[in-house]
Amino acid sequence: MAKMTDRPLQVYLRPDQESALDDLSRRTGRSKADLMRESLDRFLSDLPLEDDPAMRIVSLGKSGKGDLAERHDAYIEEAVRGKRRGD
Repeated sequence: MAKMTDRPLQVYLRPDQESALDDLSRRTGRSKADLMRESLDRFLSDLPLEDDPAMRIVSLGKSGKGDLAERHDAYIEEAVRGKRRGD
């Protein structure tokens, strides 16, 4: 069942793809949309790490801190305290 957050997307399939998808849908009792979403999830999970869109956030900014990975909680706490004081 579609969630309210799902978005429609029009996709053009080759006849052989449509036939295979129809057959799989009938055999499994699953909707074609569900099968396509699962296929896309599998494709995205198999992407090489450097092609993962989520990895684009890595190195977006330079902190100048050499220990950011180890002390990130402390730096976040310092930033929050500074905002509370108005720094």
